[in-house]
Amino acid sequence: MHIEDIDYEVGGRRMIGQLAVDDYRPGLRPAVLLCHEGLGLDEHVKGCAVRLAGLGYLAFALDYQGPGEPLFRDEAIAHLGVLMADPDLTRSLAQAGLDVLLAQKQVDPRRVAAIGYCFGGAMALELARTGADLKAVVGFHPSLTSAKPADSSNIKGSVLMCCGADDPIVTSEQRLAFEAEMREARVADWRIELYGSVGHCFTNPRVSELGMPGFAFDAAADRRSWRAMLDLLEETLGSAI
Repeated sequence: MHIEDIDYEVGGRRMIGQLAVDDYRPGLRPAVLLCHEGLGLDEHVKGCAVRLAGLGYLAFALDYQGPGEPLFRDEAIAHLGVLMADPDLTRSLAQAGLDVLLAQKQVDPRRVAAIGYCFGGAMALELARTGADLKAVVGFHPSLTSAKPADSSNIKGSVLMCCGADDPIVTSEQRLAFEAEMREARVADWRIELYGSVGHCFTNPRVSELGMPGFAFDAAADRRSWRAMLDLLEETLGSAI
């Protein structure tokens, strides 16, 4: 397994993403861009990149908080507020990560997907809204709102959003609005998987350390959503083996 930190810059801000690839496998690989949770690039998302690499994908976990590690909560939340209000900035950060991924010599550029966690899910969606050639977009407990929802008409690939029914951040009203957005944009293939009695950040085993109500790891939802993602990747990118 080859794991490498990659330095890059976006708007004068230093970013450090992590590449993971099984370099013993020959040929070009389907690729997955990972977008981390709001506090910053942590071991959870880096671990997901390694898991995907072990399955034959080339995985790159981008960085949108900088410089490659979680920030203090207040600083991270302040920067998230800026990103939520500026979809163009969010898209530029996502595109920078995608550019790093596509620059890897092992990547098959015809087989690329983007996935994201929490605000990273919103970032993956915003990248898809630019018309980027993504065969699949997957969000785990993702932010669903966008300042430019009409741009969803540019989405080319399949969309899967995995949500907790008791998520205090992503409400039922937001899910309904997202459904309407997908219909109005005529996105060809989209779905929401909803997990009952599940809150926010259900994929992160360490989320309880934040001490925030409604934020809780759920092993079953984590396992089911990962399986749903893998099924979609195999369907849209083909076998990684």
